[in-house]
Amino acid sequence: MLGINLRGTIDLVRQVLPHIAATEPSGPDGERGIVIMVASSAAFDGQMGQVAYAASKGAVASMTLPMARDLSRVGIRVVTIAPSVFDTGMAAMMSDKVRKGLEKAMEFPARPGRPDEFALLVRQTIENAMLNGVVIRLDGATRMPSRL
Repeated sequence: MLGINLRGTIDLVRQVLPHIAATEPSGPDGERGIVIMVASSAAFDGQMGQVAYAASKGAVASMTLPMARDLSRVGIRVVTIAPSVFDTGMAAMMSDKVRKGLEKAMEFPARPGRPDEFALLVRQTIENAMLNGVVIRLDGATRMPSRL
């Protein structure tokens, strides 16, 4: 879990940064680009049995601000999105019991997120230069219970 979610994120960012830093600055602020990482609501509300998953996603969330500070000198922003339950292939494999348990924790809207809603936040994050060094929860006020 740590190898994929944390080390994989760090390795991907490490490999892409030289390419982003080499781009010509643009716009009034001289921005070169943005790194958008994905954590999870489990970074904040991990359930029983999710120690490694919550730790890996919590680490991604925790490195957002320091990475933004490190990369600010070259005009690169860093934002992390922490989604809750979304309609994905992985979510489709959940049992009905798990799905119903998660639905009880949903506030509004009382449904899983849709891929187009995630994509819209990514677009807005790219377009808004003031979003930097922040973790954005995309969860409809859902807070996971300790167990389902």
